[in-house]
Order: sequence, then C-alpha cells, then structure tokens
Amino acid sequence: MSSSSSTRRLSHPSVRQGGRGAYRLVRTPPPVADPPRLDAAQRAVVDHPGGPLLVLAGPGTGKTTTLVESVAARIARGGDPARILVLTFSRKAAADLRDRMALRMGAARAPRATTFHSYCYALVRAHQDSDRFTTPLRLLSGPEQDVTVRELLAGQPELERLGLTHVRWPDELRACLTTRGFADEVRAVLARTRELGLGPQALDAFAGRIGRPDWRAAAAFLAEYLDALDLQGVIDYAELVHRAVLLARRPETAARLAAQYDAVYVDEYQDTDPAQVRLLRALAGQGRTLVAFGDPDQSIYAFRGADVNGILDFPAAFPRADGRPAPVEVLRTSRRSGAALLAATRLITRRMPLTRLPADKVRAHRDPAPVREGGRVEVHTYPTAGAELDNIADILRRAHLEDGVPWSDMAVLVRAGSRSLPSLRRALTAAGVPVDIDGDDLPLRHEPAVAPLLTALRAVATAEARQRTERPSGGPETGGRTDGSAPFAQETGRPGDTGRVEEAEATASTSAAGRTGEQSTDAAEPAPDAPWLDTETALTLLTSPLGGMDAADLRRLGRALREEERAAGNPLPPPSDELLTRAAAADRRARGRRHPGHPARPDRLRRHLRRARPDRRDPGRGPPAHRPRRRRRHPSAAAHAHGHRRLRPPGRPRGRHRAVRDVPGGPRPRRGRRRPAPLPPPG
Repeated sequence: MSSSSSTRRLSHPSVRQGGRGAYRLVRTPPPVADPPRLDAAQRAVVDHPGGPLLVLAGPGTGKTTTLVESVAARIARGGDPARILVLTFSRKAAADLRDRMALRMGAARAPRATTFHSYCYALVRAHQDSDRFTTPLRLLSGPEQDVTVRELLAGQPELERLGLTHVRWPDELRACLTTRGFADEVRAVLARTRELGLGPQALDAFAGRIGRPDWRAAAAFLAEYLDALDLQGVIDYAELVHRAVLLARRPETAARLAAQYDAVYVDEYQDTDPAQVRLLRALAGQGRTLVAFGDPDQSIYAFRGADVNGILDFPAAFPRADGRPAPVEVLRTSRRSGAALLAATRLITRRMPLTRLPADKVRAHRDPAPVREGGRVEVHTYPTAGAELDNIADILRRAHLEDGVPWSDMAVLVRAGSRSLPSLRRALTAAGVPVDIDGDDLPLRHEPAVAPLLTALRAVATAEARQRTERPSGGPETGGRTDGSAPFAQETGRPGDTGRVEEAEATASTSAAGRTGEQSTDAAEPAPDAPWLDTETALTLLTSPLGGMDAADLRRLGRALREEERAAGNPLPPPSDELLTRAAAADRRARGRRHPGHPARPDRLRRHLRRARPDRRDPGRGPPAHRPRRRRRHPSAAAHAHGHRRLRPPGRPRGRHRAVRDVPGGPRPRRGRRRPAPLPPPG
C-alpha cells in the first residue's frame, strides 16, 4: 500500500515506512490450545479405532471435550478433515463445536460441524431438479408453517360447501377447524407422520385398520398440505429430513454418501427422531465408524418428535461389521456437580428403568464420581403461581445481596417456555432482577421489543370487536336509526344538532333495552364506569417500553391517584390498580390530570393506544355524532359553487381576500382562520 499525503495528515501514530509501502500486514498466529488432561474413560473413547460406538455421558462429564479430542486424534493419525462429519441439533451447539475444533486443531484443519437440518437441506438442494425448480427450495419456519396449516383448515368449510374438498373431517371436529389448538394438533400429526416415514396412503391405511376417521381425514389433509407446499416452492423441517432420507436410500446416492465420509460423530444423540436415525443408517451403517454421544436421562424433547428408543436401540441398530452389537463406553467423572447434587439425582433416576442397554454400563452412567463436595437441593411448594414467582425473585435477590453471588451465576429453568417465560420475566423485572433469555427459547412474539406492541394491538382490536358486537344492527354510525334524522343532523353539522343526536341515541338505547326485556339481563355487560382495558394488560403496558415505568413508578403513581380521589371527596377510593387502569385506558375521569412526578408517562401510553385506532377515538367509546369530514376543495371553486363572490373589504391590501356571502345588510366575512390568497376561478 503506497503512502499518500492524505494518510500522513491523519492523527494515527507514526509507523516505520519501508521501501515499497507505508504499512505491512502481519498475520497474528492463533493461540495454541494445550490438550486437556483426559481420564481413562475419555482416553478409551479417543483411542477408539473404528466402527460404531455409543458413549453414555451425563452433564458435566466432559462429553464435548471428549468429542473434540476424538476428532483431533483421528486427524492426527492421518485422517482427512473433509471426510469427517460432526452433527448436532442446534445452530448454537454447532457454532460452539466449530469454534472449539478450530481452536484445538486450527481453522484450516477443522472438519465440518453442522445441524441435522442444515445437512439435509444441503443434500436436498444438491439433488434438486433444476428443470422443475428454477429457485432453491425455501425452508418454512415454524410460524409460517402454522399460518399455512391454519389457512388450509379455515378454507375447508367453503370447499366442502362447493363440493371441491377431498378431506372429510368428522362432525365433532368441524367446529374446531378454525381454532389455533386444533391447527397445532394437526401440525403435530403431520410432523410425526413424516418422521415415521409414512405417506398419505400409509396413514390412511393404518387409520382404516384401527378405525380412526380423524386420522383418515388427516391423511387426506396431508396430501393437500404437501401439494400446497410444492406449489409455493417451500418445505418444512419434517418433510426436509424425510426427503433427505429418501435421497440417501437411492442406490447411487447411498454409494456416494458411503464413500464420502470416513467417520460421523453425533452429539446429543438422545434427541434424534426416527427419520434422523434412518439418515444416520444410510450415512454410517453397515459397520462404518459412527460415534454417538448421549444421555438417555436427558431425553426431554419428545414433544418435538425425539424418541429415546433411538439411543436405547443403538447397539442393535448399528452393529459392527461382524454382526456383533456396538460397544458402549461410559464417562464416569462428573466435574460440574457436587456430591450432594449427584446423590439427589441418583434418587430420581432409580425410578427410571433403562432397558436394552448393558446393566453394568447403566449403573456406571448413573453413579458418576464427583470431583468436589458440596451442592444443595431444596424443594419448595407454593399455593399459587404468583406466590411461586415472588419467592423465586426473593431467593435470587437474597443470593445476590446477602451471599454475593453474581447475577451471571444464576439460572432459572422452566418446563414450558412459551407459557412460563413471559410471566417469569415480568415478575423478575418488577423485583429488580436482571433477566437474559436465550433467543432459541423465546419465540418472536415474546421478544421484549415485540410483545408490548402485540399486547397493545390485541387490546385495541378486542375493544373494537366488542364495540362492533354491542352496536345495534342498523349501521355503524347511525346507531340503527332508519328515520333519517341522524343523517340530516350529520349533514347540517350545527352545534345544536349534535346534542339532539346524542339525546336521541340515549333515548333509542333506553327504549331498545326496554324492548329486549329479560334478554338484556342475561347478557353479561360491563359496568358503565368500567374501562375498556383490563387491569393486567394495563399494568403490563405501563411497565413496557410503551409506558416507560417500573414497579416503583407504578406504586408512586397509584398513591398519587388515590390521594386525588380522596381530595375529590371520595373517602374510599378504588384500588390503585383500578386507577392505573383508568389512567392507561384514557378514561374521561383520569384525562387531563397531572400526576405528581410522572406527568407524561400515562399520557404517552394513551397517545400510543389512540394512534392504533383508525378513527383516533378512545377505544370503547361509542360512535361520534358529528358532521363527517368532507374532501377539501379550492376556496375559489367552493365560493363559486355556493354563489359566493370575492370582494376586497375597504382598507385591506390587494391579494388578501375572504369569501363573503350576499346577505341583507351587506357582505359578512365567513368565520374561520385566514387562508392564503386564492387562485383565480377556473374558466
């Protein structure tokens, strides 16, 4: 790189300039990672010569370290990194494996580490028919698949009415076709069907043998669903693995894949489903080298299709070249958990029998040797979910403030993330506990930047739908009136007419309520003073970025609102939560107040909610009785259309005119704000 005058003027530290240039790039050598110290069980796995091998490894036993060292040892013995494949189940785990292998043996010599779905997509893409598909297949995400299934189910009644449907759902399920829960169940059935390697015909035959008409309808829907995906050029995760297995079973493809890899390593093998096991059998079956690491006690993804039988049947499903079952090794040293914690886990695993694996290997797997003492296990039960969340927050705060435990050394595990994480986040944030949720466990709709917007839009849409259902059937703006009085009042737009319209509406609603009789008493109508926003939603929005408040702000604002109620003559004011809800819902009694210390935060939330309304009115209020806004016209055109003439009053300079009307007593200027000089009238 040659030097220039512009570079010399920059405020950079001076460098030594050589003869052929001013700067010289120097490659920084990568840090050298020393090989870790392995125990006897880990060394046995690393020295495995070849063939199938199952490694039982519990948490903290050095499973990932053993996998990386086994790959490094194979490359050190002369193996080609391009002929080694490492498979795992998440992008995060695959990235971690790539980083650790690159650090251990260099980026140029690190083998390929990827997820099952990424490998299947590469395989399907490589064998895609270019004549049929001009663009690559696009992988369908989970929300997109959910939308596709729901749209197909919602269109079933209309297709059946037209006589074009081939799906015959049972009568007891027809009312569920448009519900989200039924769509989730259908989606799960479709995924499990493809994971088991079944097609629409096989599922229909199986449903006919066992007498399940709902499964027969699901088989017909599966065929329609696959046709819809082919027309859109997309593919879902289950269908992706299924097509990869079909490709791997072709004789020419199977021979090429068998000659492509010398060894295949699989991490977290307990999370495999039947389709992935069939893929591995095509990749590394018939006695080839397949090293699988897993723990049957950690098989927790059955709801995603994972089958623990895959790891239990591994010795028989992947025999050696001579037909004997595959060997099993156990990592016996726990470096993460203390002795007390391991003793507690042993008490639980005694009730979980593991069959089809050697008994001595199972005992060694469930009785690891700890490297340190300590650990504590406590069990707490609470009467309600709210009390449980409050006590969890209290335990974390005490551990940080009294024991000095850093926040980064704490973790909270939940069973159902989509249902538990939002409420847990709110409880911990309100208690002042910082929260960091893994992005893989948090759906997009629960992201902190998305959840408040969806909550606000859902609240506004719910109030809008409730208003439409409670509105009389005569029309959205006239209140069901057919005598024409309301339209006339809206056309004239005089101030007195608006009051008469509101009075007429009140009279009409009273008479309608009297005509309905007992029917109106059966309906659960909200109280007239009840805000359109419920309390939980209001508090959630106030503490979100839309409201910009925290728990302390809510308490101070609630106390201020109660004091205002007492000062207004109410000796028993409502609870602070109800007053906060009124303030967030743009209640007419709370509007215009200046809250001490927080004059603008509830107003900011009210402005956001009003912007979400198409007519900029407060949600929950009735339709306005005012003159509709008309399309503006040019002032000169409007004046000529209504018989006006342009006059210049005495003393007013040229170029500034007002439209006046010919009335008895002389011209009278029209009321309103001043407008710019009009253009000459057309024609």
